[in-house]
Amino acid sequence: MKPFTLKDAARAVGGRYIGDEAALDSTITQVTTDSRQAGPGALFIALKGNRVDGHDFMAGCLAGGAAACLTEREPREGETPAILVDSTYRATGALAAWYRSRFDIPVIGITGSVGKTTTKEMIAAVLSARFNTHKTQKNQNNELGVPWTLMRLEEAHQVSVVEMGISGFGEMRRLTQMVRPTIAVFSVIGDAHLEFLGDRQGVLRAKSEIFEGMDGNGLAVLNGDDEYLRDCRPNMRRVLYGCGEHCDVRAEDVQNLGEDGIRLTIRHAGGAFPALIPAFGGHMVYAALAAAAVGLELGLTGEEIARGLAEYHTVGDRARVIHANGMTVVSDCYNANPNSVRAALDSLAQLKGGRKVALLGDMLELGPEGAKLHRGVGEHAAALGVDLVVGCGPLSRNTVEGAEAGGAQALYFPDKPALLERLDEILRPGDCVLVKASLGMAFREIVERLTKE
Repeated sequence: MKPFTLKDAARAVGGRYIGDEAALDSTITQVTTDSRQAGPGALFIALKGNRVDGHDFMAGCLAGGAAACLTEREPREGETPAILVDSTYRATGALAAWYRSRFDIPVIGITGSVGKTTTKEMIAAVLSARFNTHKTQKNQNNELGVPWTLMRLEEAHQVSVVEMGISGFGEMRRLTQMVRPTIAVFSVIGDAHLEFLGDRQGVLRAKSEIFEGMDGNGLAVLNGDDEYLRDCRPNMRRVLYGCGEHCDVRAEDVQNLGEDGIRLTIRHAGGAFPALIPAFGGHMVYAALAAAAVGLELGLTGEEIARGLAEYHTVGDRARVIHANGMTVVSDCYNANPNSVRAALDSLAQLKGGRKVALLGDMLELGPEGAKLHRGVGEHAAALGVDLVVGCGPLSRNTVEGAEAGGAQALYFPDKPALLERLDEILRPGDCVLVKASLGMAFREIVERLTKE
């Protein structure tokens, strides 16, 4: 962290300082909400959680050497120095916005319905071929996670890649006030969070709030194969990426090598270069093209971009291929919506080997169209020739019905315990098994069961 004073913090959040005036010049070297990490030089932010109230730990933090606390409750004896604000949640965002303003570097904001994390990791891998690159860690992409992402910026960082996730209107506007991206990258506009955003036009409108916080010198990097983004005309320069001839950065000669990745040629206005994406799934092409577009904008050569793409590594349970117990298991159960499930099914169909089996759980937050969208996924699996579709969860009954209507073999289980009970008899050695569902379905347990030696 780039150090600042307690006085800076008080001004940044618009709070009222309570304590010894001399302490205002003390240096803050760490910001945390975890009382166990609040050592010397720390600003401890007291957040109220569902089970724990951070205000109960302020005195202990200060006794342990913390510099000060950020609080929304009037401090008691032993709880100063402190900065009093109306909301520590909102103050965290204000502090992060101020901290971000201290860095004059390119900041790439990543949004979209599908593939944000993959795109973020791919862009970071490419930019790391030349720059000291800062990026979002884990899934810290919301209104609480983004501040911690920004406050991990160091003096040595030359570029930052920030994932920006939303589920409702107004959230992107608030995130953009913190992040202030110089480049906005959109992956795809899909059927995600429809319970709150209504339809894809609503999704586009909510995510386009990012442009409100960018100046005219910014750049929009948009998926030109997406029907909504292709026609998006932000008040700034734009670059389209994709496979279509109209795209500024496009893929040619794509060879899907299955588990060995994807080989392709990336063409742009200045020429073309070959690249290898060492990851499973055809959707990886779009993340690579977005990364190439950003890399070209920031002056990287084709050779540097290809070298960066070759360094990409799959994150967590996102299209992770595991060989265990004679099966090929594709663990893709971090999250799911109709677009991402279709893409995963497309990739499953490309695998070489035995039966193609899709273990699919409920896709959450789809609103009134949920049943129809699940049925469509089942129909898509059948059209691809998936050998067995297994649906698990109340909504997934529609997935099974769609698969059966398309002529595929399908099984339905109302819940995960029922599926786990029969898992061993459903699957056999040689199977290629896709495991995918929304995070709330906790399908990681199924992956652990399948891959346990």
